[in-house]
Amino acid sequence: MPRDNKTPLIQKIAKQAHITFKGFKASANGDNNLVEDKHSELISLVTAARAADLKISPRKTKPSSAAAGLQNPPVTYMHICETEVFSMGVFLLRAGASIPLHDHPGMNGMLKVLYGKVNVRCFDKIEDNLTVSTVPPRFEPPLAPFQVASLRRSVLRSVIEYSETSGPCLLTPVQDNLHQIDAVEGPAAFLDILAPPYNPDDERDCHYYKVLQTVAGGETDGKSNEEQKGEETDKEKEAWLLEVPQPEDFWCGGEHYPGPTVSV
Repeated sequence: MPRDNKTPLIQKIAKQAHITFKGFKASANGDNNLVEDKHSELISLVTAARAADLKISPRKTKPSSAAAGLQNPPVTYMHICETEVFSMGVFLLRAGASIPLHDHPGMNGMLKVLYGKVNVRCFDKIEDNLTVSTVPPRFEPPLAPFQVASLRRSVLRSVIEYSETSGPCLLTPVQDNLHQIDAVEGPAAFLDILAPPYNPDDERDCHYYKVLQTVAGGETDGKSNEEQKGEETDKEKEAWLLEVPQPEDFWCGGEHYPGPTVSV
């Protein structure tokens, strides 16, 4: 079958995203009920995306507004399209900029670097709410009593650097759902697909978090050094996250999308 070379790649991506995520519903047991071949086709198309396909040019190296003390936003967003099924756009990060640790409740996502490099730290929640049997460790600095309800146990799944030659960073409702994105060695831009889109009315609002530093306890319960070291190894990727308001030094501005028109 001949290839369709007339349709812009970004239009093909939008069409395949609609096919892939139409009818998606996050299940209570964490199963991601996506059809594998449809999802694989979308990953293949997104992997091929480059800045030139969206008529975006790499920006000159400039420090983020937070670092420079300017009023320009550290991150801007180019809206491409949004439906009830998915949203798609481009995030542009200044040199030194960061999108703080945040979540995507009940959502799938893809992040594909178009230029520059980004470092992505991904976490999974172990449990959303503390139970009576959950005893959090001591933190430095200590938490106020009202903050305990905002604690989340999590595990650090990966810390990976992505460039334009990398495949996309993928997230599901339960895996790699929380992540922080940092521009590395200069400005960067990435294509972002979320399915379904954020919608506070449907309990899909964005929440921000910070990683807490724990204070090692002095009780050993009679365990040997070897046993203690083994437990530390098992827990070294566990992390306690505190839900916080949107950081004051982070905000996102808007930019015009210059690429091909997309219709879904």
